[in-house]
Amino acid sequence: MSNWLTICHVDDIPAGTGLCALVNEQQVAVFRPDDSGSVFAISNMDPFANANVLSRGLIAQHQDELWVASPLKKQRFNLSDGRCLENSEMSVKSYPARVRDGNVEIADSAAL
Repeated sequence: MSNWLTICHVDDIPAGTGLCALVNEQQVAVFRPDDSGSVFAISNMDPFANANVLSRGLIAQHQDELWVASPLKKQRFNLSDGRCLENSEMSVKSYPARVRDGNVEIADSAAL
């Protein structure tokens, strides 16, 4: 059973953007791709640049999936599972995320 941690109010993340949250001393990139109420959470660490920057990346759709492009080296990471489009060995951790009662929550059972 997961424990859900409240990160922020959904309106704190403008649609089409992301933000960085510090969860159990780990930086997590939280994205709100649109106004539909969907949110996604992946590690904020770009493994190619070894920098916490993914929350500042651009959200894009490719083959009906949502991705974020790193602002540094432009590799793309799947918002649902953290898979790297260019190199699956460089994927990042993903976290269950949801909106409940207007708040964005992340499951802390995902080994944060």
